Amino acid sequence: MKIETIRHGLVAVLLGGESAEREVSLKSGATVAQALETAGFRVRRIDTAGRDWLERLEDVAFVFNVLHGPGGEDGTVQGTLETLHLPYSGSGVLGSALAMDKRRSKQLWLGQGLPTAPFEELGEDSDWDGVIDRLGRVFVKPVGEGSSIGMAPAATPAELAEAYLGARAHGSGVIAERFIDGPEYTVAILGDEALPSIRLQAARGFYDYHAKYIADDTSYHVPSGLDAGDEAALGQLALAAFAGLDCRGWGRVDVMRDPVHGFQLLEANTIPGMTDHSLVPMAAQAAGLTLAELVTGIIVESLRAWGTR
Repeated sequence: MKIETIRHGLVAVLLGGESAEREVSLKSGATVAQALETAGFRVRRIDTAGRDWLERLEDVAFVFNVLHGPGGEDGTVQGTLETLHLPYSGSGVLGSALAMDKRRSKQLWLGQGLPTAPFEELGEDSDWDGVIDRLGRVFVKPVGEGSSIGMAPAATPAELAEAYLGARAHGSGVIAERFIDGPEYTVAILGDEALPSIRLQAARGFYDYHAKYIADDTSYHVPSGLDAGDEAALGQLALAAFAGLDCRGWGRVDVMRDPVHGFQLLEANTIPGMTDHSLVPMAAQAAGLTLAELVTGIIVESLRAWGTR
């Protein structure tokens, strides 16, 4: 299928949903829908929290999925669209499921020889003292949430136990990852290209949900300040990490730079935020792309990936 066919049809933008990231998805979906209309597409906005959302897909030519979090980003909706033989944006079922699971992502990256910080799985019977002894200060994360939901730092066994309980409320799987005391970067990916990296700097604490979507004092450095060699190396690492999880089309890879061990992979995002605070539009702008050109490019790259399935 070609982009011209999509232009003559109808593009459904999936947004909202029922995950903890619903409000962000509504904002992302509104941004994407407006950009698609600017680019000349006919658009239908569909909130998958509605009971009739599947029926509303019957006459569409392409689905632009902007659902964040479980249910929309983990392969579930992707599998549904596959059974309907509807082309859609972004990664397929496998890549979506793997990228959504931070534990599996890190296991695969380690198996592929890609750098990521040491981590341990946590459970109710975990030895909190032992984890801190082995890893030192950590970040505790639910394995299946995005937007930093449920994340918390911990430097003592008591803090670790408390952070585990907070993360467990957002799903059954929880990991503790060694804290990296260095700058954080993100690399947006469009097809086989890494867009200019962005260095993130939260005004207070770490780059959490508040810093991402609410605060106006978070700093985004574009260009990121890396020299040409490091920028190229970071881009290649992000592309390798994305491909290593069978991700395709578009997305984002988050990385931190350890002062001793260099760039360390944090996670891959197959449906990153597209709000006015979001990073992929920011990186696209740095690459000289308008928002309308970005969403058009995502459709083009997604159709190319769709043809290989």
